[in-house]
Amino acid sequence: MAESSLKIDETDGVTVVGFKDASILDVLTIQKIGRELYELVEQKGKRNLVLDFCEVRFLSSQALGVLLTLRRKADKAQAKVVLCQIRPDLARVFHITNLDKMFEFFDAIADALAHFGVTPSEED
Repeated sequence: MAESSLKIDETDGVTVVGFKDASILDVLTIQKIGRELYELVEQKGKRNLVLDFCEVRFLSSQALGVLLTLRRKADKAQAKVVLCQIRPDLARVFHITNLDKMFEFFDAIADALAHFGVTPSEED
């Protein structure tokens, strides 16, 4: 199996997903990330997802489409997806496209985990 494009951690029932690439622009990379994210919700039954954008500097419109599709799939599966650590320039893209109304945003992973009622351990 090919290496994942995502970094996945579990903390008390919350799945924290980080991105390995600073630029999510390439069509094949975006498709792969989409498949991996959808699989978390649809096949692996993950219900609480935090998408950590701390490493991400660039997103294409197709990557935003993947996030919209993930939101629809999560809603259908009664899962919750929140985003954290988005750089100000990316946050503007979410605002311009009105995606800021589709997701909840948090400044830090600890804040996103707290949203799900999880207190991160000291070693995190």
